[in-house]
Amino acid sequence: MTAGLGTLVTPGTYLEWAPVAPPYGPGEQFLAGRQAAAAALAAAGSVVRSVPRVAGGRPAFPGGYPGSIAHTDRMAVAVVVPGAAGVGVDIEDAAVTERMVEFVLYEQERRTLLAPDGRYRPVELFSAKEAAFKALDGTAVGGGLLFWRIELLRAGDGLIASFGGRSVPVWAHYADGLAFALAVRW
Repeated sequence: MTAGLGTLVTPGTYLEWAPVAPPYGPGEQFLAGRQAAAAALAAAGSVVRSVPRVAGGRPAFPGGYPGSIAHTDRMAVAVVVPGAAGVGVDIEDAAVTERMVEFVLYEQERRTLLAPDGRYRPVELFSAKEAAFKALDGTAVGGGLLFWRIELLRAGDGLIASFGGRSVPVWAHYADGLAFALAVRW
């Protein structure tokens, strides 16, 4: 999967992966995510490598090193982008059912972004909305930001995710049964 991400990860973006150890439970997933985050922070030059949880369970990256963590039951990923205002990453290996597609994607997204007219798989768009949610969280006017309420539009080689007058570019990729999405807000 990491080999296919060269077009998504640009200079100044630090991405690291970590496997989740057996028995693959929430504790192991948390630990793998923090290991990936520590490696991404080290690669970005941060002397602080720990990423504690804040209220609500979100990761608190050190000042100057905004980042994001995501995991499946077997793999964790972390991204750090120094200088960014917000970062969101997501990985998904779950099947996205037709019912989920109807709930999560607006009709225009289904028509223009999904095959055969679009190039994305449902799981990529699900992942793109999750990454955008993380990058936009805390910026939506009046709150009420729910990941499925984010709107996606095609923009060049990627997507633009919008909610409440705010937007963020999102790049999504699918390989080896895993969807990966990255959103960086400047």
